[in-house]
Amino acid sequence: MPFSSDGFEIVNDFIDRSFFQSIKTETDKIKLAGRRGGIRNAEKRFESVQALLAAGILSNHAEIYLGKTPNFVRAILFNKTPQNNWLVTWHQDKTIAVSAKKEIEGWGPWSLKGGCHHVQPGIDVLNSMVAFRLHIDESTEESGCLRVIPESHKLGIMSQSEIDNYVQGAAPFQCITKTNSALVLRPHILHASNKASKPTSRRVLHVEFSSYTLPRGLDWA
Repeated sequence: MPFSSDGFEIVNDFIDRSFFQSIKTETDKIKLAGRRGGIRNAEKRFESVQALLAAGILSNHAEIYLGKTPNFVRAILFNKTPQNNWLVTWHQDKTIAVSAKKEIEGWGPWSLKGGCHHVQPGIDVLNSMVAFRLHIDESTEESGCLRVIPESHKLGIMSQSEIDNYVQGAAPFQCITKTNSALVLRPHILHASNKASKPTSRRVLHVEFSSYTLPRGLDWA
C-alpha cells in the first residue's frame, strides 16, 4: 500500500460528493483577501465541517489507516486565491493541538495558535497520525498544489538545516488532485507548495487524526 511505504497516497472519490458540495457552498461565502495560511479550528467555524466530522466517515477511514480507534486532532481550511496566495517552504508538520499545557519529557516547544495549545511531541505520536487533505477544488501545479518527498516520514524529526540539505538531492512528487479526492499522508512527511501561478480557488480541508493515548491530564483540543 503506497501510504504504508511512501507515507502518502491520492484517493479519488474519497467520501460522498455531498459533503464536498456542502463545504464548497458554505465557503463560497467566505472572503480571505489579505490573509495568508489557513483557518484553524475549521470544525468550530463551519457547520459543513461539523457535519462531516459528526457523520464519522473520516474517523472510520482513519481507523483503517491507523489500525486502532482514532482521535480527532484538528481541522484547517486552506484556500489559495488571487488575493490570498502564498509560498510554503519544505517542512514537516510536527505539532499537535491539545487541551492544556503540561510539562512532558521530550515534548516541546509549546505555542499558542488559534487559542489552542500546540506542542511538538515525540516521534511515536507523529507515527500514530494520519492527515486527510480533502480537495474541494482541483489542485494543479498552476494552482500551487502540495509537493511531497516519498518515504521522508521515515527520517524522524528533522531540524531545518537537515531538511534543507536532504531536499537538495530528493525527487519531489507533485500531488495533482481532482475535486472530491483526498491526499492521505503522514503529517511529518516532507512537504511544500509554491505560490499559484494561475490562482483561482484552491480550497483544501486538512483534517488530522491520531491513535495515540495522551498522557494523563491531557486531551485532544
